[in-house]
Amino acid sequence: MTTKGAFSPEEWKAVLEGPPAAGMIVITAARGGMFRETIAMSKAYAEARAEHGDSELLDEIVAARPQTDHTRYHSAEELRDNGLRHLSDAIALVDSKAAAQERDDYRRFVLTLANKVAAAHREGGQSVSPAEADAIQQITAALGTAGP
Repeated sequence: MTTKGAFSPEEWKAVLEGPPAAGMIVITAARGGMFRETIAMSKAYAEARAEHGDSELLDEIVAARPQTDHTRYHSAEELRDNGLRHLSDAIALVDSKAAAQERDDYRRFVLTLANKVAAAHREGGQSVSPAEADAIQQITAALGTAGP
């Protein structure tokens, strides 16, 4: 099993920032619901912690408090573009150091988190807005997978 120790401090920071980056991409994709969507992101971490033991790598990731610095971006587009690039880098790191199952667990966690955030607030009578669905598609592409 892969642990935090397999990564340099910079690499580990990149891996940790991947899931909240995905959440922020979805949160900023459509207006409204930011409070509920932020809570949904926190709940995704709590639920993953409850599944403790399935993946040592994922256990260490969800044990860390999710952090993202959305103030360094000047627009939702800049946040999205940098977040997607960051996700691609993070999955490449996990892929290079972890077993295939751990990589898949990381992808699944990121996509589950993104979907929970999207579904946390109804926009225009829809549980997931078209902008959020598009954001999830972009996150899926950045992770190099077809879906959860």
